[in-house]
Amino acid sequence: MTNDIERELGWDDEISKESTFTLLPAGEYDFTVKSLERGRYEPGPNAKLPSCNMATLTLDVSDGELNATLQHRLFLHSRCEGMLCEFFLAVGLRRHGEPLKMNWPAIIGRRGRCKVGLRKWNNSQTGEEMQGNEIKRFLDPEEAIPSAAAGAGYPSGKY
Repeated sequence: MTNDIERELGWDDEISKESTFTLLPAGEYDFTVKSLERGRYEPGPNAKLPSCNMATLTLDVSDGELNATLQHRLFLHSRCEGMLCEFFLAVGLRRHGEPLKMNWPAIIGRRGRCKVGLRKWNNSQTGEEMQGNEIKRFLDPEEAIPSAAAGAGYPSGKY
């Protein structure tokens, strides 16, 4: 019996869920906002931003064939206001040139397009080079090409 409810596991519990990690090639993808977690960003010594509120988004990202779940953080700081406007524009809750009161509950289930890139780093314990996906930017719905029109499975600009 599979239990999809998140819970703490006991030391002697039975487990069976396989890893579902998918590394997407860099490109443009459709996304759906799955969840939002409100939090606080506490910077390290060389950080570019001071302490501020932070929204951690869980996004289902897909091109029709490949699917992945990505986490993305939005920082609620004036230096990041352009990125916040870009996100709310991408999900259809903001119009160009108009001010917006951020309506966080309204983002759940909203869809949009984003540009996904690859991020590489070295594992500090093993020295192994690792890679993962990251959201590079959210796309304006008027400029984004829907995956069906772009030809699902063909990276933009590669043919």
